[in-house]
Amino acid sequence: MSAPVRSDADLIAAHTSGDPHAFAELFRRHRDRLWAVALRTMRDHEDASDALQDAMISAFRNAGSFRAESQVTTWLHRIVVNACLDRIRRRQARPTVPLPDTGPAEPAVPRDAIEEQDTRMAVQDALAALPEEQRAPIVLVDVEGYSVSDTAAILGVAEGTVKSRCARGRVKLAKLLGHLRNPSADANVPDDANAKRRREGR
Repeated sequence: MSAPVRSDADLIAAHTSGDPHAFAELFRRHRDRLWAVALRTMRDHEDASDALQDAMISAFRNAGSFRAESQVTTWLHRIVVNACLDRIRRRQARPTVPLPDTGPAEPAVPRDAIEEQDTRMAVQDALAALPEEQRAPIVLVDVEGYSVSDTAAILGVAEGTVKSRCARGRVKLAKLLGHLRNPSADANVPDDANAKRRREGR
């Protein structure tokens, strides 16, 4: 008979009591979601990896401060977001331009692959252009699908603050990404076809 699955709170309690495997199990359980938040907040794989490592070291060392006033996942996400924002603030004094990531394999249709990559890079650039106080809630609510209340708990702010920051961030994103929604009428039309239309007065 298999052992019962321990809850997140049980794992935290076991870790603080000296169980050498409890925290690793907790991290494995939530690693993918935590990594997604770190990557979308930092935009750069290496920076996201460093921020996530910083966060997990902090969580490992400070697990005893968890008071069960929120869910363990909320506590973990707050630590990850704070680690990301700390790195962003430190990096602002020495900004760098990360190289775009390329996948290990290209899709079957090259044109579709290029368009998809262009769109993904445009969205990443737009998110990176947002102030950090707007980027974090936008990533959590609009990208990762967290509720406003969960996002407020993760960021340690009021729900109204999350809503207002998301609203301001969405306005900026709409301006930055407007070209994706309203492409030129001649977009994707070969040059010779455009020339023919001009000659015919259309």
